[in-house]
Amino acid sequence: MTATAENPAPRAPRRIVEIKVGPRPPERPDGERGARPRLVARRRRLPERSGWLSLVTETGFRWAMLGCSLAILGILVLFFEQLWVHSRLSLHKFGFAFFTGSDWDPIRGEFGALPFIYGTLVSSFLALVLAVPLAVGVAIFVTELCPRWLRTAISFTVELLAAIPSVIYGLWAFLVLCPLLRKYLQPWLAKSLGWTGLFSGPPFGIGMLAAGIVLAIMIIPIISSITREVLVAVPQHQREAVYALGATRWEMIRMAVLRNARVGILGAIILGLGRALGETMAVTMVIGNTPQISKSLFAPGYTMAAVIANEFSEATSDLHLSALVEIGLVLLLVTAAVNICARLLMWSITRDTPRSHG
Repeated sequence: MTATAENPAPRAPRRIVEIKVGPRPPERPDGERGARPRLVARRRRLPERSGWLSLVTETGFRWAMLGCSLAILGILVLFFEQLWVHSRLSLHKFGFAFFTGSDWDPIRGEFGALPFIYGTLVSSFLALVLAVPLAVGVAIFVTELCPRWLRTAISFTVELLAAIPSVIYGLWAFLVLCPLLRKYLQPWLAKSLGWTGLFSGPPFGIGMLAAGIVLAIMIIPIISSITREVLVAVPQHQREAVYALGATRWEMIRMAVLRNARVGILGAIILGLGRALGETMAVTMVIGNTPQISKSLFAPGYTMAAVIANEFSEATSDLHLSALVEIGLVLLLVTAAVNICARLLMWSITRDTPRSHG
């Protein structure tokens, strides 16, 4: 059949195909599709509790936290109480003369703790004199001056020193450090600074100087790591503000970094001092273990921790044992006094600093 204008050709029937289309993804703010649906946080209703159960839970939690806080105070009080009870025999016989006496003779029953107090304080403060400049210098270099590729290696090496046992320090000092001191350093110090009286006498190698050097090496990781964390915490805009005024690198570190971090650095030094006061094995192996008081750092000495470690298992009389326990009490008192002085010093620095109440 021929198609004409009046009679058009019939069209083929259309084929209908059903296509299933998934949900349309949400559009981005700029009109693009394909963005992931944004997760909306749903509120989770807390289970309803009765009034008395909530009150019991809140009260129990409060008392539990109070108990945890008071437990620390109770442990400290228990330390003092036990040391006081077991040292009453020595306290009753010697009294305050125990702290000022310098005789230590278990055979005659004469005991005085002054040489041990002197040796502990001198060796610890000597360690601080040697360790603080080096530890703070390492912390400043790592945080402000060190290249990024070298920073991790130096930080890991310094922190590795804290993982070495103290007996290894003492063994190294006895085999390596003391011969070096006896052959080289002590003769040079005696020749150059012998007129001061601090470096006089025969160079034995072992003595107060060796103990101070070992303690300095042992407390460097503590002071350095804490100081580094404190320096990192100083806001960056403090540095940028000092740079904007035309300061040099040294002036920026001195005015912006060290001034803001001085309280934290002081806390790091106090923690290092606490480690030095109670150190036992490394000091015992190199200090000489002689209960005497000498001005020279070449002379042997004794510390409170060392005498307790050496003689506690060999004490035969009750008076000797009581005297050793009293030395432990003195060590605890000295440590507490150092921390109290440090707290007062930090308070004198920060008392005019405004506190945030955020």
